[in-house]
Amino acid sequence: MKTRAAIIRETGKPWEIADLELDEPGTGEVLVRFAASGLCHSDEHLRTVGGCRLPLVGGHEGAGVVEAVGSGVTRASVGDHVVCSFIPVCGVCRYCSTGRQNLCDAGAEMVTGMMSDGTFRFHDDAGTGLGGFCALGTFAECAVVSQNSVVRIGDDIPFDVAAVVGCAVPTGWGSAVNVAGVRPEDTVVVFGVGGVGINAVQGASYAGARHVIAVDPVEFKREQALRFGATHVFADARDAHRAVVELTRGQLAEHAICTVGMLTAEVMAQAIGIIGKDSQVTVTSGGPVELPLDANLMVYQKRIVGNVFGKCNPLHDIPLLLDLYRDGRLKLDELISKRYTLDEITRGYADQEDGKILRGAVVH
Repeated sequence: MKTRAAIIRETGKPWEIADLELDEPGTGEVLVRFAASGLCHSDEHLRTVGGCRLPLVGGHEGAGVVEAVGSGVTRASVGDHVVCSFIPVCGVCRYCSTGRQNLCDAGAEMVTGMMSDGTFRFHDDAGTGLGGFCALGTFAECAVVSQNSVVRIGDDIPFDVAAVVGCAVPTGWGSAVNVAGVRPEDTVVVFGVGGVGINAVQGASYAGARHVIAVDPVEFKREQALRFGATHVFADARDAHRAVVELTRGQLAEHAICTVGMLTAEVMAQAIGIIGKDSQVTVTSGGPVELPLDANLMVYQKRIVGNVFGKCNPLHDIPLLLDLYRDGRLKLDELISKRYTLDEITRGYADQEDGKILRGAVVH
C-alpha cells in the first residue's frame, strides 16, 4: 500500500513530503493508521545535526488505530486505539523482566529504524528501504511497527493528546516523579520548559513540591509554566538562584532538572550550583558536554543522575498518565498549542524554534 510521509533525505536539508510503499505487517508486527503525531524536538535535531541512518521517516510520538496485524500478535487487535511508545517493550530482556522497561534491549535500533529482522517496511520509488525513527515513523499516515511499541488506550482519549504521552509527557513527568523522586515541601528548579520541561513542572507540582521554579528565556513558556504548576518563573538562572537562596533561607534546592533543548556546560554549572547538600541534578537533556564537576561541591553528597523516558515503564505508566488526565490531574489538552497538517511540518518546527508553542501536533 501507499502512504504519505515526512522524511529526512540528507542532514541539514528540509523535510520532504513523499509517497512511500509500505509492506504488510510481518510476524509480531501491526499496521497502524496514525491520526496524530507530536512534533518532538528530537526529530528536528536529527534533521539538522544528524546521527541516524538516512533516509529516515520522522516522528516517534504517534497515536491511531490498528488496521492489520501479522502472525503471532497478542498485544493488539484490529480496531484497537493505540499510542506508540518510543521505547519498545519486549517484556523478556534483563531490563524489562526487572521492571526497567525504559531500558529495554529492543531499543537498540532506534536511530536506524530497522525492524527486529534487520529489514525495513518503508520503501521509496527507487526501492530504497527507509527506517522510521525509533522504529516507528509517526510522520507517516500509516506505518508498520512492532507490537512491542504499541500500548492500547481507551476510545475516549483524543488521538493528539494520546500521541504526546508516547514521549514528552512521561519523559518530563517521570524526570520529576521517578528520577528526582520529588517529595512534598521540596524546592525544585526546572531548566527549560518546552514540551518535556513543562511536564517536569507538572510532575514536581503533582509530587507536592513547595516551590517549583521554571527557568526559560522565552516569555511565552514562562507564562505557560505558571499554568502548569510553577510557583516562580525566571528568564535568567542568576535571578532564579537569588530567589532560591531567599525561599530556602540559604539551604538551596533539593532538585534541579535539566530539560533544555541541548545541554551545555553553563546550564550544568548553574544546576549544580543551585542545589544544596545531599541533593540531585537530574539530566534529561542530551548533548556532548563535559560536566563541570567540582569535587569540593560533590563531597557534600550532590548527585548527577541521567535517565531515559523519565524512568517510566510504558505498559504501566502510559495508562496511568491517561487516567490522571481523565481525572483532571494532568494537563494534556493545554499542552498542545497548535495543530498542523503534514505539509505544514516545517512551519510547526519553526514555531517551536521561535518559542511560539509548547508542543505542536501533526493531524493526519
